[in-house]
Amino acid sequence: MPIELATIWIVILNVTLWPSIQIALAWGFIRMPAAWFDAPARGFDFETRGFYERWFGVKRWKDRLPDGALWFGGGFPKKELTGEDRGYLEDFIRETRRGELCHGCALLFAPIFCLWNPWWGDLVIFTYAIIANLPCIIVQRYNRIRLRRLLARLNTAPSHE
Repeated sequence: MPIELATIWIVILNVTLWPSIQIALAWGFIRMPAAWFDAPARGFDFETRGFYERWFGVKRWKDRLPDGALWFGGGFPKKELTGEDRGYLEDFIRETRRGELCHGCALLFAPIFCLWNPWWGDLVIFTYAIIANLPCIIVQRYNRIRLRRLLARLNTAPSHE
């Protein structure tokens, strides 16, 4: 801990800076052009074989996470599927990338807290960072796999036009 602070200031910094970081990142990511998230996010083969359901039981808890996109104007609601046309599914997939990257970036800020926290404070901060962001990343990846399957079915289905 290179910066020596009184315990009260450490607590104040930790309690105010984390939410500020999360809110600033969410606000910033929502305002980034959608095209920035068009590139296909490569998944891993093991992810498509029920990994998130088997190891994390994601189906049981994913609906309990808040949808932060709705806290700011212009966010894409991801709480539930509201359409099944190709354009909507492509938008939803793009937004799972946006959400995953936003939460991944938040994790990158955790080491900053090592500047003023004692070792046990670092442990608390890193634990919080993981608990607050990893479930969101897992759900984004899980949903993207499911959405890609649905989109693939639509792309192979005969057109009724």
